[in-house]
Amino acid sequence: MTKNKIKLGAYLYPMPVVIVGANVEGKANFLPIAWVSIVEYKPPMISISSHQAHHTNIGIKGNGTFSVNTPSEGMLEVTDYCGIKSGKTEDKSEIFEIFYGELKTAPMIQHSPLNLECKVVKNFNTSEISGAEKGHEIFIGEIVNAYADEYYLTNGRPDVKKLNPFLYVDDNTYWKLSEQIGKAFSNGKNYKTKKE
Repeated sequence: MTKNKIKLGAYLYPMPVVIVGANVEGKANFLPIAWVSIVEYKPPMISISSHQAHHTNIGIKGNGTFSVNTPSEGMLEVTDYCGIKSGKTEDKSEIFEIFYGELKTAPMIQHSPLNLECKVVKNFNTSEISGAEKGHEIFIGEIVNAYADEYYLTNGRPDVKKLNPFLYVDDNTYWKLSEQIGKAFSNGKNYKTKKE
């Protein structure tokens, strides 16, 4: 089998889709993002990458807070709509039934299976590193609270089968999860290296 050199890209598959919430000029605004990652476990931290032109960034920087809401497959259409319409021209404050946690400025989606309430601990623009004229703003948020309905939990933890999240691929398509194929820190115990 021959490895082919392919077009350079930030290929990291799959990318989970989340809806980021922030208050912008006193109104809740929402933006779907697939550029999201875990940063730390203790304290729990998450990062999001949002192009500097996005309206939601104004609220994140202004309040120092944001929410990360995991939509289920049943929310695909409204999630995509939030990405098509900009908060600069469309009031997205009434699209979802929302609630607030202790930070008071990170709007969360009531019908989203999982909500993370975050306070910004660091942010920077990728253009500072790349030298590009415009870049993405990276926000690292400490998760101060997590919320989920009992239905979406198994043994007190979010259950991915119940959450029923969907994924994004950079050819502008959405995908769904399939099935569990193994157990981390377990399956590898049976592996024998060629040296053994």
